Amino acid sequence: MAQDMNAIKASIQNGKTALGIEFGSTRIKAILIDENHNVIAAGSHDWENQLVDNIWTYSLDAIWNGLQDCYKNMADDVMAQYGLKLETVGSIGFSAMMHGYMAFDKDDNLLVPFRTWRNTITGQASEELTSLFNYHIPQRWSIAHLRQAILNGEEHVKDITFFTTLAGYIHWKLSGEKVLGVGEASGMFPIDTATKNFNQKMIAQFDELVADKNYAWKLEEIMPKVLVAGQKAGVLTEEGAKLLDVTGTLKAGIPMCPPEGDAGTGMTATNSVKQRTGNVSAGTSVFIMAVLEKELSKAYDELDLVTTPDGSLVAMVHCNNCTSDLNAWVNIFKEFQEAMGMKVDMNELYGTLYRKALEGDADCGGLLAYNYFSGEHITGFEEGRPLFVRTPESKFNLANFMRVNLFTALGALKIGMDIMFKQENVVLDEIMGHGGLFKTEGVGQRIMAAAANTPVAVMKTAGEGGAWGMAILAAYMMNKGANEELSSYLADKVFAGEEAVRLEPNAADVAGFDAFIERYKAGFAIEKAAVESL
Repeated sequence: MAQDMNAIKASIQNGKTALGIEFGSTRIKAILIDENHNVIAAGSHDWENQLVDNIWTYSLDAIWNGLQDCYKNMADDVMAQYGLKLETVGSIGFSAMMHGYMAFDKDDNLLVPFRTWRNTITGQASEELTSLFNYHIPQRWSIAHLRQAILNGEEHVKDITFFTTLAGYIHWKLSGEKVLGVGEASGMFPIDTATKNFNQKMIAQFDELVADKNYAWKLEEIMPKVLVAGQKAGVLTEEGAKLLDVTGTLKAGIPMCPPEGDAGTGMTATNSVKQRTGNVSAGTSVFIMAVLEKELSKAYDELDLVTTPDGSLVAMVHCNNCTSDLNAWVNIFKEFQEAMGMKVDMNELYGTLYRKALEGDADCGGLLAYNYFSGEHITGFEEGRPLFVRTPESKFNLANFMRVNLFTALGALKIGMDIMFKQENVVLDEIMGHGGLFKTEGVGQRIMAAAANTPVAVMKTAGEGGAWGMAILAAYMMNKGANEELSSYLADKVFAGEEAVRLEPNAADVAGFDAFIERYKAGFAIEKAAVESL
């Protein structure tokens, strides 16, 4: 261990480390890694968005105080573990929740409070741009926010000289560079994967759309420059170093990599940036990101298109509901155990109930459930009501009951995946599963493989998450070989020797899930009636 400790200290003193900082919706997290991509220090800061004038936002004070506190906690961790003041690191990268809108004037003043991805106030713009570009533009995208501000006749639009995302803003203030990584940029405006830049044809269409307004700007002039993973994106300035480390210990001049979004750091942290790979994150909400080999044939409301940090096209299906209802049912069994005077071990309870689901009928014995705590845009619900329904003929037993609740956790996701896999014939070699649904070995994984009809792998060690993914992107910029692609760097240098358990889809499970999903679609009228009546 002493040698390890000395090696880590040498890494820190010689600036062989990489620092990743990610702004999540409830936590800002900093991860410092050594030359072997292992976490050697961490810090975090909890924060919450505010609803101001019906807009979800974070104040500039909250952003900077949060960043400084998070950095301080990480630097304190370095001091506590290694007795060293953190004076430099090898490279730095910033990431944040994607999308949203931060617009600035010629004096770099923020024109309106930061509008986050959570806002659903751009419906008109989203529909208009989707139709104009023939490309799905979700409400949370930056370009939808800009267009909606124009449609609303907002005064500030004429004064814009630059607009960007949260990650782009932080990077700009620390480096002076108005840039974005391509993955983050793909949540502002559509990317042309051939040029790995904003789609020029669509930029021209947008300029034409707003030509009658006679703004002093053209769209391309006010957007950040797009960079891909591995490119240099400036250095930490004197001013930036003071903004990040208020003690003044951190030195300027540290190389910075392109700022990324949480989708890109998630793909990096799960080794899913290569074409024909995907990753699914299944917890309170669930999403799958599939790295495509080619463009889709048309736009779908159910599929969002973004890119990997190195510019491959990614189709994303995002659903609001996953394990909340499942957890609520498990808690009923916990209450039962307590009422019977039994000692409750939640891991054992989850494991027992989840494994029971594997004994059920392939199609859940005719049972039906909806896990909609909130609305589900994939299936057209503005709000939700968790429901469990059966017929007198259904085979109602514990195994089928647990199975249907696991199936429905992936029900809305399955509808989006069927568009990808069955209508667009997307092929994935493997999907990497992570999140709470996969904790019980072999169960969530098997259900996911059935829903996607694709092999699902789960890593033995759970990934460190987005801030670690960002640190890896910073390390990649510094350490990559001349023509070393990001996917090769991840496979050979970061995840080599990492154990993953791979599970092929079971044909009976696949057929069972297909039968369930037909029942699920046929029952939407029941869910609709519940929303209207309850």
